[in-house]
Amino acid sequence: MTTLPRGAAAPSHRAVRRRRAVAVAGAVSAGLLVLAACDKPTPIATITVGTDSVSSEATCGGEGKALNTEALNKCLQDKGIDEISVDPTKAVRFGVDPDIADNGWTILLNGQPLVESSKKTYQEIPGSVFFNAQYGAQGDSTLVSIKEGEAAATGLWSFRLKKSDD
Repeated sequence: MTTLPRGAAAPSHRAVRRRRAVAVAGAVSAGLLVLAACDKPTPIATITVGTDSVSSEATCGGEGKALNTEALNKCLQDKGIDEISVDPTKAVRFGVDPDIADNGWTILLNGQPLVESSKKTYQEIPGSVFFNAQYGAQGDSTLVSIKEGEAAATGLWSFRLKKSDD
């Protein structure tokens, strides 16, 4: 049988609790440090057609700083953008976060303004517009972008609309 001197068990139990408390405090501190290092995500833009939708953070910018023409042109050439199928007989609905709407936003079709700048969070456009040569569309696929900013562009959200056969 093992015998401990009187009072020996209590200090070792306190030491275990102290180590646990230090470990918990360290974990909480590390978690807060990681969260503090994270960048705030850019606002989201969403395109909805029927029951399908696609959302995206900014393809370029989105942090409130003006983008120069070279950066915008490069961004419009981006190949890794989200796609959605569009039935030309259905409406295409655009929705933006209030942060984007507060700065004004414009829908671009192949880099050219399709509508005037708006400060609303929602716009709806007939799907046939995006495949009509009169509006600059070519073929069965169209690049649609949302440009944040009325004077200077501060963000760009791009999507590819593909004409569906439905």
